[in-house]
Amino acid sequence: MKRILFTIILISSLSLSAQTNFLITPIVSQQETSNMEDGAEQMDEQQAMSSDTMQVEEEMQESEMTEEEAEVPAAAERSFTQELKNRFIEGGPGFMGIVLICLILGLAIAIERIIFLNLATTNSKKLIENVEKAISEGGVESAKEVCRNTRGPVASIFYQGLDRANEGVESAEKAVIAYGGVQMGQLEKNVSWISLFIALAPMLGFMGTVIGMIQAFDKIEAAGDMQPSLVAGGIKVALLTTVFGLIVAIILQIFYNYIVAKIDAIVNDMEDASISLIDVLVEQKIK
Repeated sequence: MKRILFTIILISSLSLSAQTNFLITPIVSQQETSNMEDGAEQMDEQQAMSSDTMQVEEEMQESEMTEEEAEVPAAAERSFTQELKNRFIEGGPGFMGIVLICLILGLAIAIERIIFLNLATTNSKKLIENVEKAISEGGVESAKEVCRNTRGPVASIFYQGLDRANEGVESAEKAVIAYGGVQMGQLEKNVSWISLFIALAPMLGFMGTVIGMIQAFDKIEAAGDMQPSLVAGGIKVALLTTVFGLIVAIILQIFYNYIVAKIDAIVNDMEDASISLIDVLVEQKIK
């Protein structure tokens, strides 16, 4: 009897546990699915937030890059001027200042000569035509008035030739030749100073080089040991003065060659125009 009761109790307990497991399993599965859905939503939110932050960071990087690119030319310009100033100071105010004075004076003379030569350039062919027309219509005085109202060395030479035209063609030719030499001297005025500064600037630079080397060897002798730091300062000064002197000479040489070429062109124009004037006087038979 006892065995039968124990068997019944055991069967009832097993059935109750199975029912409870059947009821608990759906609840657990529902909780797991809800947790999975919440996790997926959180992951989507995190991905959206990360994408937004990445876009903001990219925009900030692009703006920084554009600002840096805009600042590069200004920084380069500042660095060049500052570097030039520092190199000039390192070269020493003595020789570098003298070379700078040569550059300033040479450029001032060169600019003055260029302006003068450009103003001295005239249309010689047109002037000859006007003088010939004035001689045929109004005589020598009318031609002199045309030359007086025209600027340039060619018009001045014509005026001197016409002023001696009444004395004969030979006298007019001599006056043209003599006054042509005067005008050539005015064209070449102060040009020799430019050539002087061209030769002087490198020599001052080389003198600074020699003095810098002497100072370097003096430091070595005083220290009793040859260290690179002792020699570097003197050699730097020597090289800077040489470079600056050569730069000044190159700049002035360019202006000097332009001025000389301009003078040669004006002189050739003066000679051709003088020959044309004598031919006009011969044709008009002015004595």
